[in-house]
Amino acid sequence: MDPNLPVANGPSAPPGASPAPPDSTTAVMEMQESQKGSPRPVSALQRWIYRSSVFFFVLLSATAGVLLVILPWTPEWTDNYLLLSFPWLRTFFASGFFRGLCNGLGLLDIWIGFWEAFHYHEPN
Repeated sequence: MDPNLPVANGPSAPPGASPAPPDSTTAVMEMQESQKGSPRPVSALQRWIYRSSVFFFVLLSATAGVLLVILPWTPEWTDNYLLLSFPWLRTFFASGFFRGLCNGLGLLDIWIGFWEAFHYHEPN
């Protein structure tokens, strides 16, 4: 091998490129492992922000779910001002399929909210 020829890193390296040091990937991996071992402490403010965001998410999803379960079966669902102008849309909203779809989405929303509440874990 001629020492005057440039050494390339791979097939796509330009001529004259210097080779990468062999220990650069190991240094990055060691740095990532050292960061994994020591978690940052969570402040009290961050903990309360996390708690309140989980609480409001559960409250919002449970409320929306209950509304989606109950509201399609009330007369106000089809007898509102927005649907009186569009009779074809009113018949679609009054169909059992659409009411059942909203009912299922409401139950799913309630389930997601309570699942989030039951699987709540404090950050360290």
